[in-house]
Amino acid sequence: MVNHFDYTTQARAFTLRFPLLAYILIQVNFWLLAYVLLATVMHFNQLMVIRTHGLGIPVLYKPALWSAIFAGVIYGTSLGLVDWWFNKRSNRKLSLGLIIIIRSIIYFLVLVAIVAFVRYVLWERIMLVYLYEDTDLVLTEDTWKYIFYSAAVYSLALAPVISFINQMNKKFGPGILVPMLLGRYRNPRQQERMFMFIDMQSSTTHAENLGPQKYSSLIQDSFMDINEALLKYDAEIYQYVGDEMVLSWLRTSGLQGRVCLDCFYACQKQFEKRKEYYKKTYGMVPRFKAGVHLGMVVAAEVGDIKREVAYHGDAINTAARIQSVCNQYGKSLLISPPVVEMVGAQKDYTIKSIGELALRGKGSTTHLFSVELIQ
Repeated sequence: MVNHFDYTTQARAFTLRFPLLAYILIQVNFWLLAYVLLATVMHFNQLMVIRTHGLGIPVLYKPALWSAIFAGVIYGTSLGLVDWWFNKRSNRKLSLGLIIIIRSIIYFLVLVAIVAFVRYVLWERIMLVYLYEDTDLVLTEDTWKYIFYSAAVYSLALAPVISFINQMNKKFGPGILVPMLLGRYRNPRQQERMFMFIDMQSSTTHAENLGPQKYSSLIQDSFMDINEALLKYDAEIYQYVGDEMVLSWLRTSGLQGRVCLDCFYACQKQFEKRKEYYKKTYGMVPRFKAGVHLGMVVAAEVGDIKREVAYHGDAINTAARIQSVCNQYGKSLLISPPVVEMVGAQKDYTIKSIGELALRGKGSTTHLFSVELIQ
């Protein structure tokens, strides 16, 4: 099978492995382009005034361009660090409104610091490169004031755009927005994928004991911890359905066979690490069960009022059916023959056949295997 470069998979893998760098690069790329565009527009406005009035003053595009590049890199890096910190440290403690206010204040202070640095430190050094030291061109106090006003208004106007991009990345997942803009999923595309349906054990009992509001908080905390554990395993979070999460991996040359097993037990370890919090808050520690299958599906963009990329095919249905029989066999993790073949022999796991089973909705039986971590 020929493995082609897949932007979505590579972008998601990069984001999961290097989340801080991903935040910074998104912001740097956006603001670098934005400030270079601003410097270019201001340069043409300067040319228009000079040519209209016949003024004999030099045109300073290169100093303005280098200043814009510096501002874009520093501003983007600073905002990337701020966004990463808030998403990493503060999501569970601060309201969205308070986060927006604090971010806005920080963004403004960073912009003030950058303009001050460009004015008092960088500008003179750039000018010495492109103009003689005794040049008569001096930017006055009013000039710098209007430069700051222009940058502030421009940045304020563009901030919602980068915010929108970040929200779309969160909604669709890393690596999806660009292919959707390019229309990649308008026509169905066949892919070989591995799916894991992971579901909370005894969810009905927990819902009855905790009540709807506290049970919802339990689901939120559980999914946040699962997200924390997923960072090392390049898993795509395909869907959240109630107390169930659907994970997926595209089969490529870089996909390690045992990644689904490692991912599942990493989630279990994450809950064990936070068991005191769960016992204190909910009186229990959540446990999850999962079913995994590998097969061909079709990826396509669906919907109009609400649009998303969906996967269709027997592979995803089979994975869901496998997860649904975990309780029947008293097992936490069940996998199908294609997954067993991909995983191979593993010294860290015990993989046992539990026989053929007629899964609901399927005409033929499916051979299932249980997986347990060797302690």
